[in-house]
Amino acid sequence: MVYPGAVHTRFEHSLGVYHLAGEVAYRLRAQQDPEFPIEDFDIKTVKLAGLLHDIGHGPFSHTFERQFLPLFLNGASWSHEDMSISMIDYIVDKHHIDIEPECLKKAKEMVVASTEHGSHNSPTGKQFLYDIVANGRNGVDVDKFDYLIRDSRACGVGCGFMFGRLMGSMRVLGDEICYRAKDYLTVYNLFSTRAEMHRTIYTHAKVKGIELMAVDALTKANEAFGIADAVQNPGEFWKLDDTILKRIEVDERPELKEARDLVLRIRRRDLYQFCNEFAVPKENLDHFKDVTPQDIICSQRSSDVTLKEEDIAVSTAKIDLTRGSSNPLESLFLSQDYDSTDSFTIPVERISHLVPAVCQDKIVRVYAKKPELVEAVSQAFENFQMTTYGVKAILATPEKKKNRKRLFPY
Repeated sequence: MVYPGAVHTRFEHSLGVYHLAGEVAYRLRAQQDPEFPIEDFDIKTVKLAGLLHDIGHGPFSHTFERQFLPLFLNGASWSHEDMSISMIDYIVDKHHIDIEPECLKKAKEMVVASTEHGSHNSPTGKQFLYDIVANGRNGVDVDKFDYLIRDSRACGVGCGFMFGRLMGSMRVLGDEICYRAKDYLTVYNLFSTRAEMHRTIYTHAKVKGIELMAVDALTKANEAFGIADAVQNPGEFWKLDDTILKRIEVDERPELKEARDLVLRIRRRDLYQFCNEFAVPKENLDHFKDVTPQDIICSQRSSDVTLKEEDIAVSTAKIDLTRGSSNPLESLFLSQDYDSTDSFTIPVERISHLVPAVCQDKIVRVYAKKPELVEAVSQAFENFQMTTYGVKAILATPEKKKNRKRLFPY
């Protein structure tokens, strides 16, 4: 493991979001806007949404949703938010939980509030309540507050963002959660910290290499375990967690040999070898087409090795400020001070020239599945970059990697 203190599971995180959602609701009620009064029912609903917002995640979190499932869904859509709704209904029915139907309905709406399916019209006019856990308007929510602090501590890295100042600055104006104008750059720090965590932690080259191996193992074990089919049945889905790799490892059925061997390679640190990476030029971001192993193979020139698709793994990491190529700060509502009754937005260019004009990165990484193929794959990938973009990345080369010796192989 690269970061042994970090986990994919969401239990502790869900408790944290539950707590912070309640804290925000209580703070907003303390400065009670008569037009949008916050009742005890509202606070209970927001906390419930925080507790359950990630219950629809599969094993290995986003890796399962974005890399494994698309191989089997034949273009059908699936999201952990929608699965969370199915799981909530299943749990309530299965365990005969006595809960007000309206509370459950609103909590489920809050869970999907940031997705394209999350359009909601509250008859009470309290739209801001739907932005506390999963904010579809500008991305400032307690979900990020919790996981940025929690993950940075678990991974032993610093975190420049502290949510306390923002929580103290929150107030409701015009059914929007607003912040003091002087805290504008504090909000930007939330987004920049998230981007940095994605760059250095969540999409770490070694981490992504292990995730690719886990996806390959799950793919080879899918028929034996019915992994992809489980997403259609909450009664089966709840049984899926990160222990699926252990179940593969100890299952001696002959048809699982390839999957079992991959899990053993992960245990033994016989990993897919990182060859190189490049950032997609900004002028190509809007029209970028995913790079495939076939693209790399077609770029191979003279070599003693003939590469095949199964020799190469490609990972594309998208890093942004939560809104793709758009800047979420443009959707942020501000007030002049605590006593203001009006809210407003500020164009990014009027705040600071340090705020980026381009709000998205795409990093393409290529791996060789066998150590002896690193040089051939690296050269083919370099040819692909030169042919496609006219430039090549200046990063780790196979020769440099061979000469690099480490006491701990992180």
